Amino acid sequence: MTKMLLLSAAFVTLALGAPAQAELKFKPGEDPRFNWANYEELKKVDLKGETLSIFGPWRGEDEGLVRTVLDYFSEATGAEIKYSSSENYEQQIVIDTQAGSPPNIAVLPQPGLIQDLASKGLLTPLGDDTANWIKDNYGAGQSWVDLGTFNDKDGKPGFFAFPYKADVKSLVWYSPDNFEEADYEVPRTQEELAELEKKIIADGGTPWCIGLGSG
Repeated sequence: MTKMLLLSAAFVTLALGAPAQAELKFKPGEDPRFNWANYEELKKVDLKGETLSIFGPWRGEDEGLVRTVLDYFSEATGAEIKYSSSENYEQQIVIDTQAGSPPNIAVLPQPGLIQDLASKGLLTPLGDDTANWIKDNYGAGQSWVDLGTFNDKDGKPGFFAFPYKADVKSLVWYSPDNFEEADYEVPRTQEELAELEKKIIADGGTPWCIGLGSG
């Protein structure tokens, strides 16, 4: 029984080590809703025999969607993609980097965590060419470069984070009906907002509340 288990384990390892042909959701070039120019450019990059490790926050159904996207990179370049995640991935990435076994790419939505890793010399800067590409191809490109720039262990600023996705979450909502009833004007500056806050408090109201939930 022990020998059978060892043989089975060896077979699984070999099977995982040989990447299977990706089954792409959309055949390249056929669906006009997509711009396939980048895919065609990637086909010029030969990464056969290379392995790219990616660590990110997506699990469950989201992980399946991410793998669908990564399949195109693998198909175009020949690289083997190894994606992994963890329920406590913020802590896990710290453990992995400090242990000297980081992934090639980590997807981190927390700028504070990126700064901490960069300040300890655990990240590799992406370089000026990548920063310049962001400036040339992103709207308000310099602001995105600034958001991805952090100080390294010597206190020298470097471009460490390539922004590829942004979620709008920190919005301030208000009730127009309540504002009209109380004769409040919508503030347009930080100073006007501070004055409105004082006025609402003086009127006996509570100016702020935080709504938390999902679904």
